Amino acid sequence: MRPYWKRATLALILLTSLVFLDLSIPRLIQRIIDGGITAQNQDVVIQTSLIMIVISILSTVIAVANNIFSVQVGESVARDLRNALFTRIQSFSYANLDEQKTGQLIVRLTSDVTAVQRVAQISLRIGTRAPLLIVGSMILMINTDSTLALSMLPLLLITSFIIVIFVVKMEPLFRTVQQKLDGLNTVLQENIAGARLVKAFVRPDFEGQRFEKANESFTDYSVRVMQIMSTMGPILTMCINIGMAIVIWVGGMQSIKGSLSIGQIVAFTNYLLTTMSPLIMMTMLSNTWASGMASARRVNEVLDTAPDVLDTPEAISLPTNIPGRLVFENVGFHYRGEESELVLENINLVAEPGQTVAILGATGAGKTTLVNLVARFYDVTSGRILIDGIDVRQVKQDSLLAHVGIVPQETVLFSGTVRDNICYGVQSASDEEVIAVANAAQAHDFIVKLSKGYDTHVQERGTNLSGGQKQRIAIARALMTRPTILILDDSTSSVDVETETKIQDALDTRVHNQTCLVVAQRISTVLKADKIIVLDNGRIVAEGTHQELMKTSQVYGEIYDSQLGTGFKLDIPVVNAAERGAL
Repeated sequence: MRPYWKRATLALILLTSLVFLDLSIPRLIQRIIDGGITAQNQDVVIQTSLIMIVISILSTVIAVANNIFSVQVGESVARDLRNALFTRIQSFSYANLDEQKTGQLIVRLTSDVTAVQRVAQISLRIGTRAPLLIVGSMILMINTDSTLALSMLPLLLITSFIIVIFVVKMEPLFRTVQQKLDGLNTVLQENIAGARLVKAFVRPDFEGQRFEKANESFTDYSVRVMQIMSTMGPILTMCINIGMAIVIWVGGMQSIKGSLSIGQIVAFTNYLLTTMSPLIMMTMLSNTWASGMASARRVNEVLDTAPDVLDTPEAISLPTNIPGRLVFENVGFHYRGEESELVLENINLVAEPGQTVAILGATGAGKTTLVNLVARFYDVTSGRILIDGIDVRQVKQDSLLAHVGIVPQETVLFSGTVRDNICYGVQSASDEEVIAVANAAQAHDFIVKLSKGYDTHVQERGTNLSGGQKQRIAIARALMTRPTILILDDSTSSVDVETETKIQDALDTRVHNQTCLVVAQRISTVLKADKIIVLDNGRIVAEGTHQELMKTSQVYGEIYDSQLGTGFKLDIPVVNAAERGAL
């Protein structure tokens, strides 16, 4: 709220003035009764009534102004929090994102921020009004009749103690409710994203049970919170009724003795109500405060999470034109929390400028992890990676990524047009440049056949495009940035062999000056590479050209025979009908 301290202060000043106006009403009622009605003075009744009307109108204007400023501050705080959370999430490394679930982050950006926003608004609209009314009413009660006020003191202390216990108990419960909402949103997000897969495997019943379990857990904790809240209203109402009975009893006895006027009793009763009503109000709003405190802690968990990959204070920017010589020196890597499980070990590799280096290996060999280290999506655990002799950890991330173009294993397209997705990294690209990279990625022909060509809208997650079409758009997007180092992570797995060959030929022409790392499952993808490395269990077990590896590497030879060789035979057992039924 600090950036909006002027509006927040003005809201509090208006709120304070509203309290003084509220506290004047019981005293004016006392004046009407004692100085007007009891004394049979019509002028006092009329004058005092007019004053009360003016105060009521003024209170309304002040309350409206206070609400306006409170809403402005609250909405601004929510906007700033959302921006801060989004910016922090964007700064996370892959390691941070591995630990954060999408559903949890969405809840923090939406539900938790809204809870904090409500606290900001209520604090400016009611938060200070309630305690000021309590303090002011107690002072005026003592001023009206100190003996009667002291008789109320034990009741007020008991009521305040109950409210404090209530707020302390509610905060952890609300935190648990938000955690249960995290789980519910995670299940929901997974099922919406994977709805087609759920349907394909006929698993709606199973996923329905998962959702029902998460929903039931969330509901149980929500019900527990509401049950506790529902007991507070009746308890405080009982306290008010007891207080009223004590005032009428003690005040009535004093009035009979002539030491207390009827107007004083009425004024004292109103001050008692003015004291107790804010307590009830605070109890009803304590759920908002408790929820807001729990949400604030959860928001801070994200804001206080330091990105694993950070620029060092002495980090430099890479020059605009660099050759792009890439060197891995004794590189080792393990994921956080898995120190004993090395994903990569003792990797030594050199990719000269303009070379195409293919990375081949079985699933889980560490191919994608290896190329992710180049862009510093993760930092190496040991060893170092050099670009033209400079350790990538000594380079500013924005500068590094400006020289690296990536086509990830999982193709991600954003809502917008096909052109928007191709120009994602270079917003100022001309039509000629867009068409050129689309041709290189073998995407132009299918794009022009779409309903609106390059202006065709891409639906959420690119569902109106095939896997191969999405991959080709992703390749065009990477080429548009004209990177010094191009990383293709199994980027042609969804296209046919003929299209893959055309893409490779076009890339050979377009990226002949760029260092290219190609991760592949199909050996046909890597045959023309200047260098091929074979990974097995995180280690380089073979390195060379296709011809060299066919002579020197048994592992590479087996992969070649399994995919392209004539001597490989897929042994499929014959299964009769009865066995098929058993299977």
